[in-house]
Amino acid sequence: MIRFEHVHKRLGGRVVLDDISFEIEAGETFVIVGASGAGKSVSLKHMVRLLTPDAGRVMVGDACVSQARGERLDHIRERFGFLFQSAALLQWLTVGDNVGLPLRMKTDLSDDEVDRQVRDRLAMVNLQDAFEKLPGELSGGMRKRVGLARAIITDPEIILYDEPTSGLDPVTSRTIDRLINRLRSELGVTSVVVTHDLHSALAIGSRIAMLHDGKMVEIATPDDFVRSRNEFIQGFLEAQYITTQGNWGQTPEAS
Repeated sequence: MIRFEHVHKRLGGRVVLDDISFEIEAGETFVIVGASGAGKSVSLKHMVRLLTPDAGRVMVGDACVSQARGERLDHIRERFGFLFQSAALLQWLTVGDNVGLPLRMKTDLSDDEVDRQVRDRLAMVNLQDAFEKLPGELSGGMRKRVGLARAIITDPEIILYDEPTSGLDPVTSRTIDRLINRLRSELGVTSVVVTHDLHSALAIGSRIAMLHDGKMVEIATPDDFVRSRNEFIQGFLEAQYITTQGNWGQTPEAS
């Protein structure tokens, strides 16, 4: 589905991605973790060519996104939905208008049909009653869910999540985890998640990839990730009070 082939990227004189190669399979939730500045969000941006590799290439299916331009690039990007870290809602628009904006910009659907689809997506993220509200009236977790509804309004094949639980309390974070799992189950989407939250990574990930100093240290299932003997992984786990005890293979039930 998505493949990095020997990708190098330097920003501000510093090597951020150093010969990175990996493949994300269709239908999985691939989680990228690592310390600040490890290259997580930079990797995400390469998938939709918000950044271009200095060397190597990024493939989406059979298309080389790192070389695509114009209509070809637009066509590739249409396969993606994106949940930004801040949710990136327009404060002067209602929730309904925020979620419906991609449809109004890219399609000729009637206002009634757009509203119907918006209400459907809001129901999927348990925000049926928020249609007429403004973003300023919502909690941080609710704004993230509105951003998620907007990310799926165009029925993307792939959803990119940039720190989906950042700034949220533990209870709300686990709600977001359940929604990510639910959308993967119900929509069959491929999910790519960048996060510092290892509790979230272990709950939602099919596989977890650890970036450290621009290199891919390890890619493993949650069970194998927790039991890794890599010193960087163990330090990351210990910092969040995670041990090998616990059934990390179980994901939270969708609700």
